[in-house]
Amino acid sequence: MRSFSDLDQSEVLALAITLSEEHARIYAEYAHGLCAADPAMGQIFAGMAEEEHSLRGALIDLYRNTHGDHIPLIRPQDVRGFAHHEPIWTREHIAPEEVRSQAEHIVQEARQFYESALSRTTDAAARKLLGDLAAAEDRHLSLVREIRQSDEHPQDQHGDSAHRAFVLQYIQPGLNGLIDGSISTLAPIFAVAFATYDTWTTFLVGLAASIGSGISMGIAEAMSDDGLISGRGHPWKRGTVTGIMTAVGGLGHTLPYLISDFWTATAIAAIIVVAELWIIAWVRARYMETPFMRAALEVVAGGLIVFGVGIAIGSA
Repeated sequence: MRSFSDLDQSEVLALAITLSEEHARIYAEYAHGLCAADPAMGQIFAGMAEEEHSLRGALIDLYRNTHGDHIPLIRPQDVRGFAHHEPIWTREHIAPEEVRSQAEHIVQEARQFYESALSRTTDAAARKLLGDLAAAEDRHLSLVREIRQSDEHPQDQHGDSAHRAFVLQYIQPGLNGLIDGSISTLAPIFAVAFATYDTWTTFLVGLAASIGSGISMGIAEAMSDDGLISGRGHPWKRGTVTGIMTAVGGLGHTLPYLISDFWTATAIAAIIVVAELWIIAWVRARYMETPFMRAALEVVAGGLIVFGVGIAIGSA
């Protein structure tokens, strides 16, 4: 998978063509799926699809004039930074609110891409067209937000943008780190604990596992996405957040083993593990739009299984 910064100007245009075509088809599918549930909303997306088709034609003409007839196939999934969007448009029935929420994310991502592409383009004609595309995404964003404003509980646009940036740049990487640190260290820490019944040895292993996981996860997050398209912020800032929260997740159930009594330390560590897992489930429900019971089932059940595996291996 390539980074956006590695693409040359012809490849950026080729990616813009693919993106515009993909979005036109998605909006058309939204319109088709909403024809019964919300015809007015469906008409809005039909209009957005037509505009995307028109802009795609202009992009192809520009590409042919500057780079020839062969347009390389570069898809969003081939470039770091683009999010995976669940294909809700393939369902027989789709909820208008779910469409609105996903469409807003898609439009914001596209707008960020065109603005980033504009900053890397020197050709005057290409800059004009990319500017037009960014302006079109602004119009689309306004349309989608107008749909939201007709809902029962409208939200402030500026506040929502700030909230989204906060979630992308801090909550999401921090949550990924907390999940990894809290769950992946459970098995080795409790395996050592029940294999040795030595609290100091358990503490040292937990400390090493937590710090090592924090460094590894931090570097992996920093290298995963440069933030130019996704709007997730500077990669090393995200990496730092992920690394710190990974270490915190592991240290939470490691620190009790500074207590010399094994069973007291283990009981406190077990309580902390349960608290960590419930906190993760709450954050996922609060910020990642995951139903709380589903988040609890996935995180708490999964964590407790890993916890049990560690104890079973250490006791063998």
